[in-house]
Amino acid sequence: MKLSYRNLFITTAIALCCGSCSSGDRETVIPPPPIDTPATTVYTDLQIIDMVQKDATKYFWEYAEVNSKLARERYHTDNPGADANVISTGGSGFGLMTILVGIKNGNVPRAEAVSRLKTSLNFLENANRFHGAWSHWINGTNGSAIPFGTKDDGGDLVETAFLVQGLICVREYFKSSTVAEELALSQKADELWKGVEWNWYTQGQNVLYWHWSPTYDFQMNLKIQGYDETLVTYILAAASPNYSINKEVYQQGWARNGSIKTSASQYGIPLVVNHNGATGTVGPMFFSHYSFLGLDPRGLTDEYVNYGDATMNHAKIMNQYAIANPKSWQGYSAKNWGLTASYSRNSDGTTGYSAHQPTNDLGVISPTAAISSIPYTPTESMNYLRFLYNENYSKYIGVAGPYDAYSVHYNWLTPRYLAIDQGPISPMIENNKSAFLWNLFMNAPDIKQGLIKLGFHSTQHGF
Repeated sequence: MKLSYRNLFITTAIALCCGSCSSGDRETVIPPPPIDTPATTVYTDLQIIDMVQKDATKYFWEYAEVNSKLARERYHTDNPGADANVISTGGSGFGLMTILVGIKNGNVPRAEAVSRLKTSLNFLENANRFHGAWSHWINGTNGSAIPFGTKDDGGDLVETAFLVQGLICVREYFKSSTVAEELALSQKADELWKGVEWNWYTQGQNVLYWHWSPTYDFQMNLKIQGYDETLVTYILAAASPNYSINKEVYQQGWARNGSIKTSASQYGIPLVVNHNGATGTVGPMFFSHYSFLGLDPRGLTDEYVNYGDATMNHAKIMNQYAIANPKSWQGYSAKNWGLTASYSRNSDGTTGYSAHQPTNDLGVISPTAAISSIPYTPTESMNYLRFLYNENYSKYIGVAGPYDAYSVHYNWLTPRYLAIDQGPISPMIENNKSAFLWNLFMNAPDIKQGLIKLGFHSTQHGF
C-alpha cells in the first residue's frame, strides 16, 4: 500500500508515505518530559540555522546504512537495530543532497564524503533495477528489492526520481573537478541517471505509471498525476537523453489537461492547484517539498501553473490553519505548526503513521513540515525553529535533530526519525540561504532542456 501521492489519497487519507512505515507499527513510546520544561539556552537565528542543518546531516552521516552508506528508511532511538539494512530509495536521494550541503558548509570532510558517495553509487550500480528504476526499498546487504507491498516488488518510478534528483546534483557538483576520484564520481552519477527507462513506465499511454514488477507487471496501475510530490518525475522523464517522454504525457498525465489548476482559496490565500485531484483543500506539506529540493519553484511556470505561488501558498495556508486551529488542539499556534506525512499517535497512544493534513488532522505536528518550508515562509518557519530550539530543545530535539513527530495536546512524541522527513530539512534551508541545490539542478543542461521541452519558463534561471 502506498501513500499520498495516489488516488488512494481520497479514500484512505493517505495512510502511508513515500517509503515509510505502516500504521501497524504500534510500539509504545515513552512520553516526553512535561511541556513546561524551561529553556536553558537562547540561541540566535544564525546559531539555530547552523544547528538544525548539522543535526539533520547526522541522520545521513552517522546513522547511514552500514554497507551502502545510503539512507536507512528509519532510525529509532528506542530500538536502534530496527530495519538497520532497509534502504529508502527516495530518502537516499535527499541524503545525497544533504551530504553535498554538508561539504559546502564544512560540516562533513570533503574527501571522506567523496569516498562514501563512491561506495553508495557503486552499490546503486549493482542493486536490482527494473527497466532502470530502483525499488521503493532496497536491501543494504545485497542490493535486492524489498517489497513495499504484495505487488510492489519491482520498480518505483517516483522513488527513483527522488534518487535521481540527488544524482543530478552530485554530477553537477563534481563535474568540473580536477580531482580524478571526484570526476569519476560525477561520471558514475551521470551513467546511473541515464539508465532509467522513463518511457517504459507510460505503457504507451500519455501518462507515467508509478510501478512495474517482473512478477505482477503493471497490476498496481497507479497513474502519476498532480498536484502532489511527483512533479520532478515528469521533468526527469522529459530530460532523459535515451528514454524521454513527449509533452503530451506531461500535459495529460501530470497536468490533467489543465484541471490541475483551481480558483479555490483558503484563509484568503489562493490554492493555485488542486491537491491530488481534490478541490478546495491542501494536502500534506511534502507535496511542496520532495520535488523542489532540486527543482526551483521561484518564478517557475508552465502553461497552467505558477509553481512559486503554489508552493508558497501551500505553506502559508498550513500556517494559517494552525492559527485558526479548527479542532482546538492544545499547542497549535503561529509558532507551532506544520502537517505532513510522518509518524503519528494512534488513538490508544501507540505509534503509527499518517499523512497529516487539514482533512486528516490528528493533533500531531511534524517538524519537517514547517522547517522545510523555510524558502516559502521564512518568517513563519523561523518562528517555528525558535519554538523548537529555544523553548523546547530538551523535549523535541534528539541525536539527529528534531524528532519526527510530537503532540503538545497529548504530551506525546516519538523518539524516531525517517529518511524522507529528515531529508528535506538541510537542503531546503540551504536553498533559502543560497539557492545552492536549486542552482545545481536547474542549471544542468539536460534538466533545462527537459523543462523547456515541457513548456516551462523560469525567471530565476533565464529561460
